[in-house]
Amino acid sequence: MDTVHMPGPLCLIENVKGQLKPNHEALEILSAITQPVAVVAIVGLYRTGKSYLMNRLAGKKTGFSLGSTVQAHTKGIWMWCVPHPHKKDHTLVLLDTEGLGDVEKGDNQNDCWIFALAVLLSSTFVYNSMGAINQQAMDQLHYVTELTDQIRSRTSADQGDDMEDSFEFVSFFPDFVWSLRDMTLKMEVDGRCVTADEYLENSLKLKEGTCKEVEKYNLPRLCIRKFFPKKKCYIFYPPTEWKKLSQLETLQENEIDSDFLQQVAEFCLYIFKHCKTKTLPGGILVNGPRLESLVLTYIEAIRSGDLPCIENAVLALAKIENSAAVQKAITHYDQQMSQKVKLPMETLQELLDLHRTCEREAIEIFLRTSFKDEDHSFQKELGSQLEVRWDDFCKRNLEASSTRCWALLEDIFRPLEERVRNGTFSKPGGYGLFVQETHRLKKKYYGEPKKGMQAEEVLQTYLQSKEAVSNAILQTDQNLTEKEKEIEVERKKTEAAMAAAKLLEETQKKNEKLMEQKEKSYQEHMRQLTQKMKNDRIQLKAEQEQTLALKLQEQKQLLQEGFREESRKLQEEIKNVEKRYKETMDHIKAESSKTTVKMMQEMQRKYDEMMENKDRDHQKYVQQLTEKMERDRAQQVAEQEKLMNLILQERELHLKEEISEERRKHQKEIQDIEAKNREMLLKLESAQTENTAKMLKEMKEINVKIMDQKTKDFEDYLKQLTEKMDRDTARLMAEQEETLSNKLQVQKEIFNEKLKKQNRKHEEEIWKIKMKKKNSNCSVM
Repeated sequence: MDTVHMPGPLCLIENVKGQLKPNHEALEILSAITQPVAVVAIVGLYRTGKSYLMNRLAGKKTGFSLGSTVQAHTKGIWMWCVPHPHKKDHTLVLLDTEGLGDVEKGDNQNDCWIFALAVLLSSTFVYNSMGAINQQAMDQLHYVTELTDQIRSRTSADQGDDMEDSFEFVSFFPDFVWSLRDMTLKMEVDGRCVTADEYLENSLKLKEGTCKEVEKYNLPRLCIRKFFPKKKCYIFYPPTEWKKLSQLETLQENEIDSDFLQQVAEFCLYIFKHCKTKTLPGGILVNGPRLESLVLTYIEAIRSGDLPCIENAVLALAKIENSAAVQKAITHYDQQMSQKVKLPMETLQELLDLHRTCEREAIEIFLRTSFKDEDHSFQKELGSQLEVRWDDFCKRNLEASSTRCWALLEDIFRPLEERVRNGTFSKPGGYGLFVQETHRLKKKYYGEPKKGMQAEEVLQTYLQSKEAVSNAILQTDQNLTEKEKEIEVERKKTEAAMAAAKLLEETQKKNEKLMEQKEKSYQEHMRQLTQKMKNDRIQLKAEQEQTLALKLQEQKQLLQEGFREESRKLQEEIKNVEKRYKETMDHIKAESSKTTVKMMQEMQRKYDEMMENKDRDHQKYVQQLTEKMERDRAQQVAEQEKLMNLILQERELHLKEEISEERRKHQKEIQDIEAKNREMLLKLESAQTENTAKMLKEMKEINVKIMDQKTKDFEDYLKQLTEKMDRDTARLMAEQEETLSNKLQVQKEIFNEKLKKQNRKHEEEIWKIKMKKKNSNCSVM
């Protein structure tokens, strides 16, 4: 939510019979606050006027219950979220706690938890007490000395050193403000007027000595100085006469002491200006949902008998936040792609460009909102989900393209199909008209926009489905000779083969682009992750340097006060901290190196996988070309054999017809001779002369010779005709074999040329990948 609307405070952590539990209604309000929060918590003895100050911070006279009896009124921790008066993009969260030291509770542990939770949840911690800062006031602040018993900074087992923990506390503890109520003493030290801050610093000075009394005196002061390096003090005069204090919230402004009102106004102004945003180690800004997660984590630790642990809280928060960061990045990717991608996209490159832009933005969003993703599991999850969505967009793009192209083809070719059904092209010259009309419609189809990547494949599929219609029109066209029909069939086959080869090449290029995209996607993840790790190291270094500066300032002050032993201990602590910091940085560098090694191994695996895919695709491409060449060769051989058989059958039929015709003529000649002979015999028999018999005999011999010569001539003719047919058949076979061999040789040369081209391209890609790998290794080193 941008604006907080809470008409009044609400209990955040209930205290029921000594058991702390969260109020889910208040948590729901926190979960809706997306702005960073500045959290002010106030703690102090009961009946010291804490609620009045919190109401004034809320800009109200009433709200948090003030109470008017000697009993503690507020129970647990109450919350009031209001718009920040000075920061428009922040929410001010006010936490009012139940009074400490209530004799009716009889359990000091409960007060310790309230105090610890106020420290853990706030960015400004206000301690409210009555009167001057004396030993009694310090004794009442014993909760500070017990903080190391109530809070852990880390989950590691070596938690015995309280001072090391106290050092880490400084990095996330709130600013400390001590409000002194009903102050009536003069602000003088050693006869010199001092400010409230100087009065606080003087009150926190240590005593020299080693006796128990001195140690008891120094312990709370030393803890405040160690835990809260930034301190502020405000004094408040009594607001009115003691009889009217119980009606303080109902009094008019003129009934309240003006100095008190001025002091309250100065206090509120300081809080508004200087209360920092609640921040966790690592520079993690806290908003409403994160504050909700902290409340739940700390309360669960207390209820389970464990100590609230900052590291555990951050890790629990990181798990929730990183899951949300993945979802936020995916949502952004989906929204941007849905807005920018207008399916179908004309080319794969256009879709790739949009994907890369949206993917880069999604990764940036994830890395900006995530933290403590130490094993990068959430980023890997993001990468997997982005890849799934990218594949889905590719699939949807192809489907949209196919749908668009089929609709176009059905619309454009519908008139042609109707003319085919009406028999328009079933006439002499119809095939030429059909081809001409088909080319015109194809040109019209190519001119249509927004067809997408499936335009050519869908067109070829459509034309193949109409191949039978085209062949039928071709075969029925009487204007074309058989040779022309054969040429047209060969032309169509060549066009289909070229289209198939073109589709195969486009598919190969598309697969190469997709593999290249996966590589670039992984490199983008690496680039942004490396930058984030670098920024995290810078942030950690800044936090450590700031904390060390505060410790060095404390050491300098101790030296000035003459506490050399405390200064020496602090110096040892600083050295230990610097050592730990060095170990932490070494560990981070080692982890960074491990991460880099993992990245390189992952990249190597990607490269190997890409090489395998490229080799597999290359081999598949070669195999497809080889199989296609073998199929074409087998088809051509089969067609040549079929054509040769047809030619031989025609020649054999023609030869049989010639032989039958010659035999028929021969038989007719014989029949004519025999008829003449019979006619002559009849004439001669009627003559009955000796010369006639002699002539008959001679004629018979002549006829026999003629018949023998005719038979011999016919046999010679048959022999010559058979030999000629054999020679023509052998010549035709030789011509056909030579033609087929030439075609196969040309096809083989084309295949070899494509194979060489593909091999060169494959070798160039391998060389580029190796160079990328070499450059990546050099950049890492």
